[in-house]
Amino acid sequence: MTERRRTRGEHQKALAQKNKKSAPPKSSKKKWFKRITLTLVAIVAACFIGGAGLFAYYASTAPELDENLLKDPVSSEFYDKNGELFATIGAENRKYVKYEDIPEDMVNAILATEDVRFFEHGGMDFYRLGGAILANFRDGFGAQGASTLTQQVVKNSFLQNEKKLKRKAQEAWLAFQLERKYSKEEIFEMYFNKMLMSGRVYGFGTAAQYFYGKDLKDLTLDEEALLAGLVQRPNAYNPLKNPELAAKRRNTVLGLMYQHGKITKAEMEEAKKVDVQAGLADDATRQKFTGSKYDAFLDVVINELEDNGDGNAMAEGIKVYTTLDPKAQQAVEKIMNDDSNFPTEKIQSGVAVIDTKTGQIQAIGGGRDYGADRGWNYAYDLKQQPGSTMKPLLDYGPAIENLKWSTGQTLVDEPIKYTNSEQTITNWDGKYMGAITARKALYASRNVPAVKALKEVGPDKAKEFIGRLGIEAENVYESDAIGGGDITMSPMQMAASYAAFGNNGVYTDPHSITKIVYRDGKTTKDYTPESNVAMSDYTAYMVTDMLRDVVGNKPDASGTAANVSGLDIAGKTGTTNYSKADFDKYNLPDTSVPDSWFAGYTTNYSIAIWSGYEKHFDPITTWDERRLPQHLFKKIMKEISADVETPNFKKPSSVVEATIEVGSKPLKLASDYTPKEKRQTELFVRGTEPNEVSNKYEVPELTTPYNVSASLSLEGQSIDISWEHDAMLNPETNEPLPTTFEVTAKREGGETVSLGKTESKGLTVSNTLEDGNYTISVVAVADGTRSKPGTTSIQVTGMTDENKEPDTPEQPGVEEPTSPDQEGDNGDNGDKGNQNGNHNGNENGNNGNHNGDGNSTDGNNNNNGNGNTGNAGNNGNNSNTGNAGNNGNNNGNNNGGQPPTPPTEPAVPDDGGGNKTE
Repeated sequence: MTERRRTRGEHQKALAQKNKKSAPPKSSKKKWFKRITLTLVAIVAACFIGGAGLFAYYASTAPELDENLLKDPVSSEFYDKNGELFATIGAENRKYVKYEDIPEDMVNAILATEDVRFFEHGGMDFYRLGGAILANFRDGFGAQGASTLTQQVVKNSFLQNEKKLKRKAQEAWLAFQLERKYSKEEIFEMYFNKMLMSGRVYGFGTAAQYFYGKDLKDLTLDEEALLAGLVQRPNAYNPLKNPELAAKRRNTVLGLMYQHGKITKAEMEEAKKVDVQAGLADDATRQKFTGSKYDAFLDVVINELEDNGDGNAMAEGIKVYTTLDPKAQQAVEKIMNDDSNFPTEKIQSGVAVIDTKTGQIQAIGGGRDYGADRGWNYAYDLKQQPGSTMKPLLDYGPAIENLKWSTGQTLVDEPIKYTNSEQTITNWDGKYMGAITARKALYASRNVPAVKALKEVGPDKAKEFIGRLGIEAENVYESDAIGGGDITMSPMQMAASYAAFGNNGVYTDPHSITKIVYRDGKTTKDYTPESNVAMSDYTAYMVTDMLRDVVGNKPDASGTAANVSGLDIAGKTGTTNYSKADFDKYNLPDTSVPDSWFAGYTTNYSIAIWSGYEKHFDPITTWDERRLPQHLFKKIMKEISADVETPNFKKPSSVVEATIEVGSKPLKLASDYTPKEKRQTELFVRGTEPNEVSNKYEVPELTTPYNVSASLSLEGQSIDISWEHDAMLNPETNEPLPTTFEVTAKREGGETVSLGKTESKGLTVSNTLEDGNYTISVVAVADGTRSKPGTTSIQVTGMTDENKEPDTPEQPGVEEPTSPDQEGDNGDNGDKGNQNGNHNGNENGNNGNHNGDGNSTDGNNNNNGNGNTGNAGNNGNNSNTGNAGNNGNNNGNNNGGQPPTPPTEPAVPDDGGGNKTE
């Protein structure tokens, strides 16, 4: 029986069944996706539950709402370095304003800027919160806040100003609580009257009076917008201090008002055109809202709070522990408020006094008769070119640190131009000194060597060096070497930077706060910055040693007016310049400069002082104005250092001294013959001091003794020797060097015999020489140098018995006198005179001839008989005194028949022009 064929339908069904059996199992991807989703949901749920639990815990620890704290600012207290309270800032002088008295535009300005959905949310703005969360994920926690007005009221009333999860949770919980207990209008009123508006001004109503001298209802749109913008950064956006920043913030508020439909575009544009300082109140109006002890210092403290993110912390009732030294602050204020200390009525000054070792600000002089209403603190807010006070910081400090320059480094002060410029660098006096040491270049404040020093070390190294001293610079140019470039400084920063030189190279940022304590009395925040080693100790000391000479007594020193007797002080002067275009445009006198500086320090205090006028083009024109910073420095440093032990700067072991020859390059040691004015003891980094001695100045030639003479005594028993000599001078003292004379005798064909040594210019020795002709030599010896010999000749003849004088002299023979008319040769007459004079005449005459041949200045010293005088006449022609010789001839001629006459003093010779000389 044949099998029945399957129908088409059965065949397809069977095929489908087969395919079904052979199909692979379902993919597991869906399973894993489902598992992951469920896991994430579980995690989120767990996080939510955990977060809710943590939130509930934090909320349970939140403080209770207190209406008094909600409506009134809490006073903050300020303590000096001794822990004494000196200022309290808070609710005093506050103008409280009810909600119904707040102008609508003022409300709109605040809401558009701080919380545009304030009347819609219940204390938390979740739209704004979502944006803040995204920003925090992107930029890190705390990058952006989402606080509503309600939260700000809570935070400023009860919580610390810190971005922590606990505080945010408590803030949110208390905000919900506040919204349930008070109306929106009441909460807005709390905010409006509580917020810090300036350094010590609370509430918008008080700010309107302080800044504009107006009630709220009289404010214009631009003024309302400015006040609304202040809350974010009260001191930074202060139009009195930072008008450009304040204008930018005001315009931002106006833009937000337009964006949210609170004003029209035309109103916005019109308000933006108004000068941000137009309509500001005068000093007298602001004064009644402010004023406390040590206002200038307190301004710096408040700015430091803001810079550290605690600008609004004063509204929380914090305790601020400062670095204020009351004694120093009182001294500064007394000197700054004494008009007799200032050369003109309107010249201004800013003073910063900093502890050299710690960087703590001890005192601030914000200006003459400074009050908190002034708004401009010349010690803190001022940013001006530093002039030559930049030279140690940017030029010589980096050169010593990186190139290990000596303080005696040779630099040539000469006309040069800036690189790639036709502008010639000049000095203040229009002169150039040639080759000088780095020390002199600095203390005499020469510009050309300073620029050369910067070029040698390079701008990158110089920028790095000042960066470690807290000085920020985008670029360093050659003009910055003399303080005339882009770098600007405040007295406070300058004092801190200079302090590092006096603190062995260790730098600490200037600071006025050590710590703050929050309202709970337990939570604190440390404000003390860390110190850092900015330079080697050798750099710090070598710069300090050079800066000592700035205030020293050297002829070219630029800062002598700042010296305080008894204190080891280092410092530097500085002035800035107007450009040629400025001179032409403003028709300024030739002596005009805009700024004058002095920065100086001891081991205790570093003080920087600026002087100038409020308007840049009101110039300093006199030396009294230029030296004002030096005079103020001297008065302040002297007063605050009284009764305080001030150690001297101590040279570290890394520094050695060496006496160099100024102008040598490379530096060489001075030789014994280097002139005094070229010898200088300078400092070197140990291991870099020179070893080679300069040979520029040769050994000076020791002059030869001259006018040497030698003679036998009458009995021939001794030899008298004399001479003249010009001494060699000591190169250091310019005084004659000790000189010894060595005397010798040498007979013709014989040996040299030493006759002795002496420091005198004459010698008498016993005659032990054999008969004969001798050459007498005299050699000068000084400082190891020997001269050429000066010589003379002498004949030594022994005396026989027959030539000796008898014990009883014989009667002289008597001869008839020669007739006066019998004239003959002078010499003959002299000989006859000798023969007739006495028995020994000829012998004495011979002795006289010997002496004369010796070129003795005195001819001879024999006074025995007229014949001797006659021979003196003949021999006088060989002496230095010609006239004496003529007298001798005359005596010889006349004495033949006359009694002897005493000799006369030789006449002073004529110089040939009728003038008598010696």
